[in-house]
Parts: sequence; structure tokens; C-alpha cells
Amino acid sequence: MFLDRREGNKLHKGSVLVGYDLGEWYSQISYCIYGQEDVDTVATVVGTKQYNIPTMLCKRKGVNQWYYGKDAVKYADAEDMFPVDGILMAARKGDEIELDGEVFDPVALLTLFVKRSMALMNFIAPIEKMDAIMFTVDELDDRMVEILSLASANLGFKTSHIYFQSHTESFYSFMLHQPLELWYHQVMACEHDGRRLKLYRMECNKRTTPVVVLIEEQTYETLVIPDETEEEKIRQDAYLLADERFLGIVQAVCEGRFISSVYLLGDGFKSGWQERSLQFLCHNRRVFQGNNLFSRGACYGLLEKLEPSEEGRRHIFLGRDMLKANIGMNVVRRGKESYYALLDAGQNWYESYKECDFLLTKEKELQFVITPLNGKNIETKVISLSDDGGGRAPFTRYHMEMRMGAPDQVLVKVTDLGFGELFLPSGRVWEEAFGI
Repeated sequence: MFLDRREGNKLHKGSVLVGYDLGEWYSQISYCIYGQEDVDTVATVVGTKQYNIPTMLCKRKGVNQWYYGKDAVKYADAEDMFPVDGILMAARKGDEIELDGEVFDPVALLTLFVKRSMALMNFIAPIEKMDAIMFTVDELDDRMVEILSLASANLGFKTSHIYFQSHTESFYSFMLHQPLELWYHQVMACEHDGRRLKLYRMECNKRTTPVVVLIEEQTYETLVIPDETEEEKIRQDAYLLADERFLGIVQAVCEGRFISSVYLLGDGFKSGWQERSLQFLCHNRRVFQGNNLFSRGACYGLLEKLEPSEEGRRHIFLGRDMLKANIGMNVVRRGKESYYALLDAGQNWYESYKECDFLLTKEKELQFVITPLNGKNIETKVISLSDDGGGRAPFTRYHMEMRMGAPDQVLVKVTDLGFGELFLPSGRVWEEAFGI
């Protein structure tokens, strides 16, 4: 989502692009240099692959001294410290946070965490020198867009290239930049943070142009991995049960499907409990294990927005946050009938916006052509611009703004601009909504 649509601030080769994965428990930062394909992830300890930054703050008693990430975890139990975790959840709920005799806005604390953690990028570029950033989160809804918008506005970014996308779209962006043999057929990603399993299954409909990509999601709250502090016997029994449950889940998903590659993501898999499941998954499939796919996918998502790849132009992702249909109008331009595109399928609904001016003659109505990409029939939606018998001009100029109110709701605002000095603007405004 653009926070600022002003002209200028164009990117150039060598610009620093950042993908920030903001999680409930851990966050990560990846980056790339515009013009280069390589994406790297910032390590919290130099020379390691420790990418997780605990989404946590800690305040020293009586003073305005804050720690974040691993330092916050380190000092959390100290008597003179006030730990703050669950910041993202508190921001979602709008719950104020009380500590050390003060009340704090959770969005302000989330902004503080992001700003402090972004200091890890200082060896590449300070925050004010970053040219574009993509935030990715597990679930992207109206409230999350509002939170990220508020946080971004207070971070001190000098760029207008600020975007948001869900983990699902980051998974899609990541796969677009992998060798085609890994996703020519279906792909499965299994994310486990130790508390729950979330499974993504991506498939492409090659019978459409462009190729429509769909990703199915399923969450399993009962697949819990024991903490390493548990007794050995308890842990081993729990691992066996988790492996059995996970095996049943992936067998059900893979049945009757050709899944060419699988990604095991998150610290929930690091103890290696998934022995039988892994044996099954590795049969005729490529299996990868890691935990920085979403932050890297956010970087690739930035690249696709700035300069779509060949595969990006050939494919269109229709996720839950995406506009599922092309919306346009049949108009007369320079004496010839033509189709005028307004909103394009595949855009995030909260980013979709169009404004334009047009003339109407006798028929004071707008006809919108809705072309779904999911195989449904083409529809026409009509909005009447009635003049209430006021005898308006035979030619009238209008200004129209169109945006999405939800993934399946179109909002239209039309303003009467009159027609020159002969027919002054009436000031009439029409606001309508229709479903798609």
C-alpha cells in the first residue's frame, strides 16, 4: 500500500530494498540491492544464520531506556526491568500497555521495536537512506493495514515506496524467483513456530492467460512441540506424537496431487522430530528447510512491484487480499469504441484506486464491465447519475474516483464538473457501492 503517491523518489540501480517480516514472536529483515537478484537476510549475530529477532521490548525502571530483541529477552527477568511482549497482538486489539506507572500506545511501542531492529541494517544503509520497504505479516486485514500505516509514517523513512503484503503473497513472490522445476507442479510450505502448524499449498491454473495462481491455507493448532526444558522422556513421547500427526496431515494434502517441492519453515522443525514425515515428503519431491522465506519473499515482492519479472508478467496471484476481477468501461475515445481499464485483478484490494474525468451525453449512467478471473461469467454493473428532473446540460463532465472497500466491494464516487462556462458545476456528488 502506498503511503504517499507523490511523483519523484524514483529508484535507481543500487537502491536498497528491504523486506521486513513482522511476527508475533519473532521478526526478520532481508534486503537486496536494486538491479541485483541476490537477497540476503540480516543475522542478529555476525557470521551466523541466526535471523530471528524476538518481537519484544524491555524498559528499565524509572528511566527512558529501552532494549529490543535478544537484549530484551536477556534482561526480561531482571528486577529493574519491565518486559513487553505480545506487542503486535496488543496493537491489533488496541489495548494500551501499562508499565512502570505509565500507559503506552501499543502501536507506538511497535514502531519503537521496528525502528530499533532496523538499526541492524546500518551496515548497509541507515533507515533514512532505505529506498523501498515491504512489510509482511501473517494476516493482513483492515486493522493490520492501519497499524502498519501508522507505524511507517512515524519511522522516518524518506521514501514513498512503502508496501504491505501477507505471508501468503510473500510465499508466492518467493516462488516466482525460484527455478521453474520447483513450482511447475504444486508446492507446499509448512510453517511451524513450535506453537502451531500453518500449511500453504500453491497451484497454478495453466489453462488461463495470465496463469492464475491460488494458495490454499490451513492452520493446525494442536500440533504443539514441547519446550527443550521438558524432561527427555516427555519430549520424546511428544515428538513421536507430533510426527504421527504431521505425517497424517501431509499425506492427506499430498493424496491425489503432484507436489514437486516442500518447504519446512520455522524453529518448530529445528529439533528434527519429523523423521517419518520427512521420509514421506522426500519421496519424489524436493524438500527444503529454513526460516527466512517470508522476509526474502517480501524483497522479491518489492522487485515485482518495481519491475515485474518475466514470470511475474505471465502469472497473477489471486489471494484473499486480491481483487478477483478486472473492472473497466466500454468508452468512446477519439471517435472509436474501446475498453478502458479501471482496476486490475491481482492487485491488493486496499491498494486498488483509480480516478478519471469523462463526458456523458444523453444517457446519464455508468456501465462497469466486471470480468472475473475465476471462470465466472462477465457482468455489467450500472450506476445511474439521475438529475432529479433538473434538466442538466446535454454534455456534462464528471470526475470519478473508484476504490475497493473490501476484497469484494467496489466504492464509486462521481462529482458533477459541469461543462465550461455555459453549464456551471452543480456540486452534485453520487456515491455508490456494488459487489463483485
